[in-house]
Amino acid sequence: LNMKLSWLVIWAGTLFLNPVTAECNITSETVTCEESGKNLSNIPLNLFQNVTKLSLKNNKITLKDTDKEILRSFINLIELYLNENMITELYNNSFCNLTKLIILDISNNHISTVPKAAFAGLNQLSVLNLSYNMITQLDSDVFTSLKSLTVLNLQYNFLKFFHIKSSFKLIKIILAGNPWTCSCDLRDLQIWLTASNVTMENENSTTCTFPNTMEKLSINSPAAIQPADCKIENASLENTVTSTTAIKFKSSALLTALMPNNITGSNGTHAELPLLGKSWTFLAGVLGFVLSTTLLIFTAIKCPTWCRYLISYSHRRLEENGSEMFEQEFSADTSSSPTVSGTNDEDPIVIFEKIHAFVPEEDGFIEDKYIDSHVTEES
Repeated sequence: LNMKLSWLVIWAGTLFLNPVTAECNITSETVTCEESGKNLSNIPLNLFQNVTKLSLKNNKITLKDTDKEILRSFINLIELYLNENMITELYNNSFCNLTKLIILDISNNHISTVPKAAFAGLNQLSVLNLSYNMITQLDSDVFTSLKSLTVLNLQYNFLKFFHIKSSFKLIKIILAGNPWTCSCDLRDLQIWLTASNVTMENENSTTCTFPNTMEKLSINSPAAIQPADCKIENASLENTVTSTTAIKFKSSALLTALMPNNITGSNGTHAELPLLGKSWTFLAGVLGFVLSTTLLIFTAIKCPTWCRYLISYSHRRLEENGSEMFEQEFSADTSSSPTVSGTNDEDPIVIFEKIHAFVPEEDGFIEDKYIDSHVTEES
C-alpha cells in the first residue's frame, strides 16, 4: 500500500509540474506516449521528460532543428517510432543524447542521404529500421559507432551496392526490394554474408536487377558474381595504377634532374627551389598553343600576298630605243637653249655629234668638219 501511495504521489507531482495533454500510459517501469495519426508537424513539447517509449508515426514531422532539441530532453527514451512521416534527410548528431535508445524506426519516409555521424551517440541501439525510403548510397561506416546493433532493415530503398566491412557484426539483415547490381562492387557484401553468422531475411526475394542475364538470381548466390572476373578487373586496375605511378615518378625524376636541387642564398645557405606545379605546366601549354595558332593565322594571311609578289617579279632588259629617246630628249634641251653669237647654223649639230660620239654603239672616232675644211684650204 505504501508503495502504491508513493507512486501515486510521484505521478501527481510530475503531472503538476509537467501538464500532459498527450495520451500517455504510465506504469512503474515505462511511460508510453502515443501520438500517432494527429497531423503533427513538430514533436510535442507537453510530454513527460522521463518518457521511455514514444510513438509519433503517421504524422508530418520533418525532424528539424527544433525537433532535435526536444528529443535531446528525452534522456530515458528506449523506443522511438518516427515511421510514416515526412523526413527527407538525416543530419549529424540527430539523436546524440538518446544514449539508452534500443529501437529506432524511421521507415516509410523520404530519406535519400544518411551522413556518417547520423547515429552518433546511440551506443545501446539494437534495432534500426530504414526501410521504405529513397536511400541510393550507403556505407557501413555509418554504422561503425553502433556497437550493439543486431538488426538492420534496409529493404525497399534504391541501393545498387553496399560496401561493408568485415568488422560489421549483425544477427539479422534485410536487403530485399533494392535494385542490386551484381558486379564486383557487390563482391565484398557477398563475402561478408558468407563469412559472417548473419541471417539475411527474405533471401529468395533479394535478387539481382542488373545485368538482365542475372535477373532473379540471389545476390548471395556464387553464380551472381564471378570471383575470377573480379580478380582480372582488380589486376588490370592495379596495373593501371602502377603504370600511372611509374610515369609520375619518372616525370618527377626528370624534373629533378633538369632543375638544380638548391641554390645558394646571399648568406651562404642553400635554399631549395620550389617545384613547378601543374598550373605552370598548363599556363605554358596554353601560351604555346596561342603562339602557334597566331603564327599559323599570320602565315595563312600573308602567304597569298608573298606568292603573288614572287610570281609577278621578273627581270626585263632595257628597250633598244632607249638611246634614241635619250638623244631626242637631249636635242630638245639643246634646241631650247639660246644660240651663241658668232657661230653658224651647224654649231648645234656639231655639238650633238660630239656628244653622240660617247654613245657605246659608236667606234670612238670623232668627226670634225672644221678640221676637214682647214686641210682643204691649205691644199
